Amino acid sequence: MARTSTYLNFPGNCEEAFNFYRSVFGGDFAGEIARYTDVPPSTEFPPLPESDMNMVIHVALPITGGHMLMGSDAPSSMGFTVTAGNNVHINLEPDTREETERLFKALSEGGKVTMKLQDMFWGAYFGSCIDKYGISWMVNCENKAG
Repeated sequence: MARTSTYLNFPGNCEEAFNFYRSVFGGDFAGEIARYTDVPPSTEFPPLPESDMNMVIHVALPITGGHMLMGSDAPSSMGFTVTAGNNVHINLEPDTREETERLFKALSEGGKVTMKLQDMFWGAYFGSCIDKYGISWMVNCENKAG
């Protein structure tokens, strides 16, 4: 089923922030906290320094009204500079690859593609962009087939 969630980026304190959010909203994380050490080696991405390997690559927490709050650390060693305004993304999770492509094309038109749509190591078809109004979007389709 399609859903929309909010994705937050942090400069290295994602786990601390999400433990705070969990104390506010209650409940448990949806799955385990994934870390950069969990990412398989790839020639497409440079290796991270040892100091960044324990940072959070993904965490999810169900909050009010079924909304999913997600987050990760965005290490400067990967070229990220986290500032207020670039640390929030609206994450769309369409049901089909076709709808993913339609939404991504429409949202990125006149804006900037920050990661082209592609099959990712976590099994989804994923891309990110900034629309022509400066809003950051992520599109993540778990269902790679039609």
